[in-house]
Amino acid sequence: MTERRPKVVFEGLSKSFPQKSGVRLSVLEDVDLTVEEGELICLLGPSGCGKSTLLNIAGGFEAPTSGSVSIDGVKVDAPHPRRVFVFQEFGIFPWASVWDNVVLGIRALPGEQQTEIAQGVIDLVGLTGFERTYPMALSGGMKQRVEVARALAVSPDVIYMDEPFGALDSLTRLTMRSELIRIWEERRPTILFVTHDVDEAVQLAERVVVFSARPGRIAGEVPIDLPHPRDLGSPEYGSVKNRLYELLGVSHLI
Repeated sequence: MTERRPKVVFEGLSKSFPQKSGVRLSVLEDVDLTVEEGELICLLGPSGCGKSTLLNIAGGFEAPTSGSVSIDGVKVDAPHPRRVFVFQEFGIFPWASVWDNVVLGIRALPGEQQTEIAQGVIDLVGLTGFERTYPMALSGGMKQRVEVARALAVSPDVIYMDEPFGALDSLTRLTMRSELIRIWEERRPTILFVTHDVDEAVQLAERVVVFSARPGRIAGEVPIDLPHPRDLGSPEYGSVKNRLYELLGVSHLI
């Protein structure tokens, strides 16, 4: 495999927020992390450990208290139209059709180009035939596909995914994970995927970065050199899960 270059680089990054008491709440502390171009990386940790805050800083919506994040060697200090978010809560507009939601970010392009791009990503996410359907008639999984299609339409440099499948039922989550891998293997965007689900991290990621409880620090990194689709019952899969549970400081036995 060709060596990939660094894409997103966090250096000594810390973040704290002021409280009414006057004491600052430390959310992230001294995070050093390099994400390679085209990598699908999962940020795993308990709720409240600063994973979403890290994405917001990388997306230019929050400023770090100290340290920095850079993309392609340029410091991030504002949002960028080709660095897009996909959230757990469906962010599509209920009054707009699937088509109109998908073309939202490419309205400045000529009409023929809009059509080519929109139809391409709608086909890619498996929504062919639903172009004129409104969100109220879509299932949760289909709404999430619309979000992914809208993100892909702008030819994203980086995709930030903040627990995007958390609101879906278990079977739909499994389907969406498989679909995400299929899309990622075809397009190869750089993806930072936040989750607190160990299985989700092992099923998706090339590498899992484990965060401690707040204030979030990197407790460890686990590369996952297993081919997709991954065999959930294999000893190798189980071994990776056990290592992640160890880093999280919890027992996987009930």
